[in-house]
Amino acid sequence: MNDVRGQDIPDAEHARHVLRQMLRVRKLEEKCIELYSAAKIRGFLHVYIGEEAVAAGVIETLAPDDAVVATYREHGHALLRGVSARAILAEMYGCLEGCCRGRGGSMHLFDAATRFYGGNAIVAGGLPLAVGLALADKMAGRRRVTACFFGEGAVAEGEFHESLNLAALWQLPVLFCCENNLYAMGTALVRSESQTDMALKAAGYEIPAWSVDGMDVLSVEEAARRAVDAVRSGGGPHFLELRTYRFRAHSMFDPELYREKSEVARWMERDPILLLQSAIKSAGQLSEEQWAALQADVDAEVAAGVEFAEAGTLEPVADLRRFVYSERSSDAGEGRAAR
Repeated sequence: MNDVRGQDIPDAEHARHVLRQMLRVRKLEEKCIELYSAAKIRGFLHVYIGEEAVAAGVIETLAPDDAVVATYREHGHALLRGVSARAILAEMYGCLEGCCRGRGGSMHLFDAATRFYGGNAIVAGGLPLAVGLALADKMAGRRRVTACFFGEGAVAEGEFHESLNLAALWQLPVLFCCENNLYAMGTALVRSESQTDMALKAAGYEIPAWSVDGMDVLSVEEAARRAVDAVRSGGGPHFLELRTYRFRAHSMFDPELYREKSEVARWMERDPILLLQSAIKSAGQLSEEQWAALQADVDAEVAAGVEFAEAGTLEPVADLRRFVYSERSSDAGEGRAAR
């Protein structure tokens, strides 16, 4: 793998922007762990710590009209797509001010305004959705791209093969982004797949595919821009295998008995945030004062989000059935008025 520390930084301002984006995800999720431990956040919580370069690099190449489909480990994707830290944290608190009125929680973030279509708790569940969004865009003649993020564990699901097959047959504008962190929950990739080269699997469907160092945000962005430009120009679906690693357990309930601490430590030496920060600093384009100011700015954003969530409104019990049952025609007018 290449090391970002040895790369030139031709655009210091952009590099600092991407560094800030990764740091926003890291700081938000570290706060989420703290809030979860304090029982402020309930349910399941899956953090993206260690994988920030993937979302930051890919989403940087997308246009506002493009769509993003993610997994249950989606806080970073939502934040970088434009869903505010306030809306994300309020959602996790179960408040009406959340992006889904508090009904989705950590695994089901959704925001139509930013064309962020989940948040999906089902492994590989987002792939058919991405194909549907891309099919709609192609039929309407829109020059949009749908970026679909999923883990390597999704490759074992039938939806993966069905989705790639249809996308290739219909030449749909989808960018498939496989976040290969080597472990599907607690199962190592080598113990579940006879072929561990994810890009090779996609190539079997005649889809242009290649692997990228998912710990190097600049390499991710370069590869994603190349793929997004090709998809948008009518080149059909493309596939990126982003080789990354999660530093934390699968979820807050995971005892993490399936991998050695020494392995985690080795990967943490390639922390994508520290690699880029070191590269920019070595190039003389990031002072200690700038780095401290960047961290303080991100800390303030997260703190404001927590304050907003803490002051949020819980949904009244009287609304429990709202959005669950469809209204009878005789009640439709009254229901619309209530909304």
